Amino acid sequence: MSGAHPAPPDADPALDPGPRLPADPALRGGVAILGAGDIARTAHLPAYRHWGVGVVGTWSPGAVRGDRPPVRDEFPFVEREFATPEELLADDEVRVVDVATPAAVRLPWVRAAVEAGKHVLAQKPLTSDAAGVTEVEEILAAADRRGVRVAVNHNGRWAPPWRVTSLLLRQGAVGDVVGVTHLHDKPLPPLVGTPFDDLEHMLVTDYLVHWLDITRLWLRPGRVVRVQAVESRLPGQPVASRNPWSATVLLTTDTGATACIRVVGDAQATSGGAPFWVHGTQGTIRGSVLLGSDRVELDRDGDVRTLPTPGAWFPDAFAASMGELLTAIAQDREPENSATDALETVRLVLAARDSAAGGGAPVDLAAQGTGTP
Repeated sequence: MSGAHPAPPDADPALDPGPRLPADPALRGGVAILGAGDIARTAHLPAYRHWGVGVVGTWSPGAVRGDRPPVRDEFPFVEREFATPEELLADDEVRVVDVATPAAVRLPWVRAAVEAGKHVLAQKPLTSDAAGVTEVEEILAAADRRGVRVAVNHNGRWAPPWRVTSLLLRQGAVGDVVGVTHLHDKPLPPLVGTPFDDLEHMLVTDYLVHWLDITRLWLRPGRVVRVQAVESRLPGQPVASRNPWSATVLLTTDTGATACIRVVGDAQATSGGAPFWVHGTQGTIRGSVLLGSDRVELDRDGDVRTLPTPGAWFPDAFAASMGELLTAIAQDREPENSATDALETVRLVLAARDSAAGGGAPVDLAAQGTGTP
């Protein structure tokens, strides 16, 4: 298999954060990208090329309109370009549809792909409202009837430091988790005048989705039963910016374990990143991700061990997310990043949004009977 990053000779293979794909090229092929826009060209396709994912074709509305070059000009490993999404869905060589369209039209294409008998990898978030949750549940019922898998591209789960942390937690490396903490110690991306700034409560409903998703996983087996999100505008924040630039999200589980995700604002950091801590009853995991800060260390029994984190979030984690779906299809099982699991993150995000909209009033998921595993 192409693409693997070399690991230190003493590295534990059980803690390798890299993508896992079927060894048989036929089982890691048959992929088509519906909506090959910016993120597909900058992350999906570079990752698939590097890791040997076979791409049957793409549909790029920009290329069809002539607004941007054909996909094959930059990625000749793509076999062909479809003129319409309907043509893509009708192609018998397409086994898996990577739905990379904007969120506003994402679910209709996920539904259409399922109805066409295709497996699906959908971009996150699956939906941003309660009505969408019901629609996703209907789509998943249809997928079950047709015998196809639906996964969500929560690629942050495979950001190397986060993936190593997840694998350590599965081994019980720190005992029972008692707390998870994230700090955003880096500048925010450009926001003023972008579509992101048009989203209500943008930090909690979009920007922090990866952080909320990974935190929910690390808190398991606890279920998140209480969510509080507090936003604030900051000194020096541009008047034209629509959303607050600071947000703090607090999570409480039914085991008593808690989490805090903190965006201080547009942090002025010379060499920043996104540090995190996972505290447990028998040890602590410390690490960081992004801006070249990738690292993980395990502090247990008086010994601090630094663990390798080969690869990078962009683009390797995008291949890992697709690879998990392709492997699950080959093994006839639910993928780790199944849409069923991703719905729990959607519910968590919606609770954080409701809390922020209520001025930081906590949302009691236990009272609603919707605690998230």
